[in-house]
Order: sequence, then structure tokens, then C-alpha cells
Amino acid sequence: MEKMRIDIISAIPEIFESFLKTSLIKIAQDKGLVKIFVHNLHKYSKDKFGHIDDTPYGGGSGMIIKCEPVFRCIERLKSERQYDEIIYLTADGTLYNQDIANELSLKTNLIFLCGHYKGIDQRIRDALVTREISIGDYILTGGELPAMLVIDSIIRLIPGVLGDPQSIFEDSFQDGLLEPPIYTKPADFRGLKVPEILLSGNHKEIAKWRYEQSLKKTQERRPDLLSK
Repeated sequence: MEKMRIDIISAIPEIFESFLKTSLIKIAQDKGLVKIFVHNLHKYSKDKFGHIDDTPYGGGSGMIIKCEPVFRCIERLKSERQYDEIIYLTADGTLYNQDIANELSLKTNLIFLCGHYKGIDQRIRDALVTREISIGDYILTGGELPAMLVIDSIIRLIPGVLGDPQSIFEDSFQDGLLEPPIYTKPADFRGLKVPEILLSGNHKEIAKWRYEQSLKKTQERRPDLLSK
């Protein structure tokens, strides 16, 4: 199986420094399971000051990322390898979910394009982007935080990243339900006790209890999941 490569294109690449050096993201890179590269969009501008944005045609507020630096960056990357997806993080994209995370975790080469300012020139979306993803119905300053969210959710699914791979299949959304309540030692903390069934050792009954709890939580909090 080929190792995953992720290229991130950003106007503020320094925001990724801590993200790439901690937790499972660092573990995955240290194990050689994924390679992540961050590209400073300003370096692909022909403007002597490194400007990458300009005012919108037709008037209106905000600044828009220009075609030229994005095309130059992505064309250079594509000249070196094929990419499975070029993903643009945008509020008007497809709402992200676990099914998409599962799908993307099986890819080999991914580009994440982070918007900034008002957004990017539509011609970039038309000519280069293969998938547009939204993490929710709200607006952020840029696509950097959404990119981190999506990348984190993908990398943890790569075989060998998690110490206990079975835990992936017990996560919320993997089976269409929310995860049941979870507990650890001690069994009695200040009078707050762990449900007796979890201490019984009866794995069949425990599995039944967990399923019932998942179903109950999903009905209460996300009934829309059950309708699917």
C-alpha cells in the first residue's frame, strides 16, 4: 500500500506548525505512514510584494485570491505526481461527514486548498478543484482550521496510526449511530458509579447494552441519523 501524501496550500502556512508536530499527526509522520507538505501561496505570486489577492469584479466588499498564484502552485505539484483529489475548503461545499473521511483515507495523494479573505476566484474552482468540502453552516476567517479538521479525521483512519485499530469501528458515526457512554476506573468515584452491566464480564449483554445506549443517544440528539 502506498503511503499517503498531503499537500496544503495556504496564505498563512505558519498556522500549521503546531498541528503537524503533535499527537497522532506527528505519530503518523514519524511512522512514515503519511507525508505532509505546506506551501506558502505568497511564494507563487509574481507580484514583487507577494500579493495574492485583488478586488472583485462588479464591485462588492472583501478581497479575492487571484488565479495566478494558485494555478502556479497546483500546476507545479501536478507536474510531479498525480493527485486523487484537489480539495477546496469552503462554506458552500458538501457537508463533511464520516463517510467522506473513510473514502479520503483510502486515497494516496491529496491537495487541500485553503481559502482566505473573501474567497478564491471562481475559475480556480472550475478548472482545478475536484471536491469542495464544508465543515458546517458558519463562516471562518479561512480554510486552515477546516483543513486541519479534515486531515486529522483522515489520518487517524490510516492502518497503523492508532495503537488500537479496533477503536475506529466503535467511534460515533461509523455505524450510523452515536457512541454509547464510556467509563474507566475507578468503578465508584465519589458515589458516582459505573453501570453494573459493564462490570459483569458478560460480553454479549454488554454489547447489547452499548447498542441500546447508542440508539437512545442517537434518538435524543441526532434523530436525523436514524432517518438515513
